[in-house]
This record gives sequence, structure tokens and C-alpha cells, in this order.
Amino acid sequence: MRYNKVGNSELSVSEIGLGCMSLPEDDPSSATRIISGALELGINYFDTADLYGRGANESLIGKALRGVRKKIVLATKVGNQWEEGKEGWTWNPSKAHILRSVEDSLQRLQTDYIDLYQLHGGTCEDNFEEVMETFELLVQQGKIRCYGISSIRPNVFTAYLQQSGIVSDMMQYSLLDTRPEEFFDEFEKHSVSIVARGAMAQGLLLDKVVDKSYLDHNIEEVQVVKGLVTHLGDKYGVGKQAIALKYCLEKPVVCSALVGIRTFDQLAQLQQSYTDYLKIADKDMHADFSTLRKIRYREHR
Repeated sequence: MRYNKVGNSELSVSEIGLGCMSLPEDDPSSATRIISGALELGINYFDTADLYGRGANESLIGKALRGVRKKIVLATKVGNQWEEGKEGWTWNPSKAHILRSVEDSLQRLQTDYIDLYQLHGGTCEDNFEEVMETFELLVQQGKIRCYGISSIRPNVFTAYLQQSGIVSDMMQYSLLDTRPEEFFDEFEKHSVSIVARGAMAQGLLLDKVVDKSYLDHNIEEVQVVKGLVTHLGDKYGVGKQAIALKYCLEKPVVCSALVGIRTFDQLAQLQQSYTDYLKIADKDMHADFSTLRKIRYREHR
């Protein structure tokens, strides 16, 4: 497993991270087995959020990783507040909510510090100074090592890039979602890393049947990209997932690609895909991807 530095922090994360939202919370033994398998694969980066399962996901992760805490990078998120007796949640990035939530997360995760604490979204209406003040306070208190955001809104993440101490932004990025690329230079300028999620584009780049459009790509365009992935897999003798990972991880600004795993079979497939990826990790495939139609963010600019 290869490891990369997160922004200008001291964190070093595996270039494949486990997106824990997909773990089967209704089957803790299977979830724990998957986590153990991920550790054996060399994955040290585990990402969750207080939103997932109303905190149940954090509790699951805390129990499973209790014995290896110092060997891993533990990331969680804050900003969404569940309302008692209601199905949905509200957005609340206030200082009071963050300070209250971090204590709850620390308890559920069975740890006294969080490696990477992320604002789970963000809007232009947020009290930016208050959010930054709160995260900095948590760093000073030793409750978090560093902080980042999880945002695909240009007018939000550019503000944080220019005026805060974030080390990362988790954002959707794949062969079918090239929108972040317009801002890669800005991220590199400020020494902020990107954590890529959705590298498989909801399975459309793998074996899922293409029966609908995806973002600004119509069905035919999705099929063309899917065909490109298949062609490159055949060309280099690797699986399609390896090609999808290669596209994301070849960008220096991307420190890790989060992959969601629900079954142990999927973990075994990921292990094979990563082995395949290592075969092509250092190949120059710029020409192979040169025909790809790039899309850009249209909203929140």
C-alpha cells in the first residue's frame, strides 16, 4: 500500500481509504471482519461521520479500531444535526453544536482525539469566522489533530482554501465527474489535499447497467466513458476498478480515494483491484484519457 501526506499536515494516509458509511451496521461481526481485512491490506485511513446511522457508524468504528488506534488515521465529520422525533436533519455549523458534537464523537469512537475533523458540507451563509475559530480551538485543546471540509461547492471550498487552515476537502471525483479539476491548481497553491469519493461513479464505471444520464453526461456519453474504461483495462491487463482508481490517484493533489465496502467479497475484489492498480500506477496514461469530455461545476460559483 502506498501512503500520501494530507495537505501540509503530519497525517500520512493510505491512498485507498475505507468509506465506513457502507459498512453493514446491522451485522457488526461482518463489519468488523471487513475492517480487519482492510487493515491487513494496508489501509490506515477510516472515514465516518456523526450523521451516519445517527452516530451508530461511529460507535461501530470505535469498537472495531480500539486496539489499533495509534496505527490509523481516523476521520469524522460534523455540521448536520438530527432532530428528535423527525426523520431528517438540519444544518448547524455553530460553535455550540460543533463543541457538543465533538465530545459525542470522541465518546462513540472511544478515543481522546480525532485525526481529521471535517465540516460536513457548508454554505455561503455560514459564520465562517466562528467555524474556523471553533476548529482552531479544538486543535489547541488536542481534541483534533487537524481539520478539513467535505464540499463540492466552489464558492464554499475556495473561501476555505483562501482563508482557513484546512488540510483537505473530500469531494466527488471520477472519470465521470471531472468538475474538481478546474480548481486543482488552487488546491495545490494552498497545499490542500483532495480526498476523492465516488471514484466508481455509483458503479457505472464497473458492471452496473447504464440506463440513465449522470450529471452532465447523457446515457450515450456515460456508455462511451464506460467503454473507455473497459478498453484500457484490456489494454493494460487489469480490471476496470484499477483504471478508475488510476484516473483519480494519478493526480498529485489527490491524497486518497475512499472506497465503500459492504461485503467481504467486495473487499477481496478491492484487494485484487489495488494489486492491478500497482501494475499501472506509474504508467503515463495521459494520452489514454485525452478523449475524455470534461465537465465543470455550474452551481454555487
